[in-house]
Amino acid sequence: MIFMYGWAGTILRIKLDKQSIKKQLTPKDLCANFIGGRGFNSKILYDEVRPAIDPLGSENKLIFGTGPLVGTVAPCAGRWTVTAKSPITEAFGDANAGGHWGAELKWSGYDCIVFDGVANEPSYLLIDDEHVELRDARHIWGLDIWETDKAIKEEIGDPDIKIASIGQAGENLVSAACVVSDLTRGAGRCGIGAVMGSKKLKAVAIRGTKGVKIAKPEEFLKLCEETIELVRKDKWWWEHFRKWGTPIFVMLFQHLGMLPTRNWSEGTFEYAEDISGETLLRNYVFKKRSCFACIFHCSGAYLIRDGPYAGYMGEGVEYEATGGFGSKMGNRNLESTLVCKTLCDRYGLDLINTTDVIAWAMESYNKGILTEKDTDGLDLTWGNHENIIECVRRLAFREGHFGELLAMGSRKAAEKIGRGSEYYVMNMKGAQPGLVEPRGGKAWALSYATSTRGGCHLRGMPNLEYYWTPQDALKYLGSTKAVDRFAYEDKGRLVAWVENVRAIDDSLELCKYLFRGEPRVWVEMPTKLFNAATGLNYTENDILKCGERIYNVEKAFNTREGLNRSHDTLPERYFKESMPAGPSKGEVIPRDKFEEMLNDYYSSRGWDVKTGLPTKKKLEELGLKYISDELEKMNKLGKTEQ
Repeated sequence: MIFMYGWAGTILRIKLDKQSIKKQLTPKDLCANFIGGRGFNSKILYDEVRPAIDPLGSENKLIFGTGPLVGTVAPCAGRWTVTAKSPITEAFGDANAGGHWGAELKWSGYDCIVFDGVANEPSYLLIDDEHVELRDARHIWGLDIWETDKAIKEEIGDPDIKIASIGQAGENLVSAACVVSDLTRGAGRCGIGAVMGSKKLKAVAIRGTKGVKIAKPEEFLKLCEETIELVRKDKWWWEHFRKWGTPIFVMLFQHLGMLPTRNWSEGTFEYAEDISGETLLRNYVFKKRSCFACIFHCSGAYLIRDGPYAGYMGEGVEYEATGGFGSKMGNRNLESTLVCKTLCDRYGLDLINTTDVIAWAMESYNKGILTEKDTDGLDLTWGNHENIIECVRRLAFREGHFGELLAMGSRKAAEKIGRGSEYYVMNMKGAQPGLVEPRGGKAWALSYATSTRGGCHLRGMPNLEYYWTPQDALKYLGSTKAVDRFAYEDKGRLVAWVENVRAIDDSLELCKYLFRGEPRVWVEMPTKLFNAATGLNYTENDILKCGERIYNVEKAFNTREGLNRSHDTLPERYFKESMPAGPSKGEVIPRDKFEEMLNDYYSSRGWDVKTGLPTKKKLEELGLKYISDELEKMNKLGKTEQ
């Protein structure tokens, strides 16, 4: 093994059909150019998955990765990424989660696990440092996430082993299926749980004891402390996020007029306080918990003590649950959202994709497009919380005609139903973003459209649009207009920059809630932590170039699959309907203004403005000549501006 600081130094390769296990040295050029985590995964996926393959077929690969800071005391460096071609978008797909599983993978001595083929029988992978084996999972196939966790721990005889697994949703190849670790940490988005189910891989259980070697440990510790102090400078965020976690966003976005309500037809919810983080904390949260190395402990363990839903409990209820099963469905019953969160964790369902398809069905029902014949007798009137819960169950098990319809996801379900229901599908490239209304924040609109994994709030997450001061924006982005959420100017430059930064975050595997107001935390401190951990000497521009390289590889993957400028767009509602009330009242996204933002974005990226395709000049500038050569042979390269 080549000794490495920061990285574990080994990639595991598992051929499920042949039951073979091989260990490969982590290539140094992969580390130097793609950092880790998401970057490693994206590069491997591009290189090893050919165009037009079936996402649920044997040729797709399933790749788990961690970053060079994972397993250390770097603040909020406890995440992991799982990547595959997405069955939802039929293009690039990945998902990211926290918890403790990623650190355990790193401590066991591996940077990545690459799964290939399909197992002959349900299997799970057991890793105990150097010992790696595939085990029979037929006895746990059909169990939910929590039951699977308990069964494997009892079988191994280790109550502390860390497990990432799928539930019934993944086994049933539901489009909204995700991978869940540590019982409640969902790697949602892109239907990755269905890919795992298609490979008959039930779980990955890991015990690691090796730790992580740091090149400059004393400097590293000082930088960790400095980063924490910088984060604490934003006193409002430090105090409130630690107290309430992401459910704080219910009232924050309510006050901005950006709280998606009744399937994105409105931006404020008249019962927002009923589903707020304050109400959740006051009535249901009994203990705060955290992911590995987290400084926020934003996760709340909750319990419903009485009433019709008494006994339901769980952990880590997010804004995507309180808002998704709440305002997005016109539902003020907070307890029912907690029930849905628990069921999603147990069945292995992504909150965003699940609430997307149910909200689409509810609006279609309330518009008279879907009838109770279509819904197998379910009344989907806005706010009907009993039937919202029933939708979650039928979706996970593909139960009945309606369960099958929901399992397809909103885009494919609407294509099947027709009758005008397509208008109410609120996604981009087949995937819906998180709960931030883009008409009230123009950079969000652009980042949703250009995301490499379909509609996504995390690919860009341009929260600096309302967190940074104009002075900060001028210093780092060269524009004060960039942080005016109603302005269209310079949003292309802003979005391209934050997308590169987020690629760095996901490759180092840092939690994005570390990045708020203080500009130094965005690039300067991650660069310094990376250097101290690995012994390298990257500048901020060097690491930003890595982020840009990662984004271009993902873009090239999608280009190979046939995506172009026409796919970087938004649902018609955002172009046609203005916000009806609230602080963003009257806001809409004129198509010409959107196209101007898109032009600015492509120019900032060095891509072809007319087609949206990457260019030979940009790819070769990033050291990706082999990708440029391949796209050129396929006639899928853009033209460089003269």
